[in-house]
Amino acid sequence: MSGELLDRRAFVKTVAASATVVALAGCAGNEDNGNGVDPGNGGGEDEDGDGNGNGDQPQEPDYGDWFDDVENYDGTADLRGEDTVDVAVGAGSDGLLFDPAAIRVDPGTTVVFEWTGEGGGHNVAEVDDVFESETVDEAGHTFEYTFEDEGVFQYECTPHVALGMKGAVVVGDD
Repeated sequence: MSGELLDRRAFVKTVAASATVVALAGCAGNEDNGNGVDPGNGGGEDEDGDGNGNGDQPQEPDYGDWFDDVENYDGTADLRGEDTVDVAVGAGSDGLLFDPAAIRVDPGTTVVFEWTGEGGGHNVAEVDDVFESETVDEAGHTFEYTFEDEGVFQYECTPHVALGMKGAVVVGDD
């Protein structure tokens, strides 16, 4: 019986040691903050030599004060490599957000704006008149725009811009 007890103790010690190693390894990696934006390692040299830990990721655009009153903006979601990307119109608890608020795509990507039916009538209007949808309050309605040119395209819901219903599409590495 004493030999069997020692084997059980050795087994328990081995399992506990393995679990500790796995748990510590998980603490060492980068974490995704839930919106597809990897915050990087916060410093040191990296693949592109800029020291921000983002490898070949482009820099965050300077949006000025565009997103100051947008409650769900927490960086630009890198969605390059996708042919089609979806953005919810009328997101958030009050239906007055675009989600995600800011995205980065490749030239030629089609962005599909889809209405949730929340928050009243919304439109999607690029601030330099590059595109504009009609104002709609119907769930499931969609508006599509294919971004061919590189650049930063800021857009808003005209009826709710004062409430912070704004977004941006970054095309390319700008």
